[in-house]
Amino acid sequence: MNVPPHHDEEEVHLFIERMAMAFADVGFPRMAARVLFTVMSADGPLTAGEIAERLGVSAAAVSGAVRYLTQFAMLVREPVKGSRSDRYRMPDNPWYEATITKTTIYKNFIDIAAGGVDALHGRSTPAGERVAEMRDFFLFVQEELESLGDRWRARRAATGHGGPAVG
Repeated sequence: MNVPPHHDEEEVHLFIERMAMAFADVGFPRMAARVLFTVMSADGPLTAGEIAERLGVSAAAVSGAVRYLTQFAMLVREPVKGSRSDRYRMPDNPWYEATITKTTIYKNFIDIAAGGVDALHGRSTPAGERVAEMRDFFLFVQEELESLGDRWRARRAATGHGGPAVG
């Protein structure tokens, strides 16, 4: 691994692998997690080749992982001037971007569940009640995420990160 001297190379490697395993344990693709935490632990943007070198894997493995991560706004791709390669970096607020701003997934669940409730004649049957409960839960989560996003932006601003609080 090519890590700046002020980092403990072995400890950084252990951090990357432990976080990747923790994310994989909850269903996140392991290679994508390894790439994510490799980029996170770098002091600047990295090319796919540099990521592959740090992880000891092929460029093809990194390519699939960065494609996955850029889809979810967990990585930002930037062209390298005068080259055909790209560099990858973390966005300014990746956890917010990947969770709070992607509430359209809940809207989709809510809409589909609402159709299921209608198909099951509302809450008048046990199956209709279960689907209505799922719909209501996703509505609650969507509403809470919006409020949580406001509180997160205020907290970041209060600690000197991310500009002024919005709310």
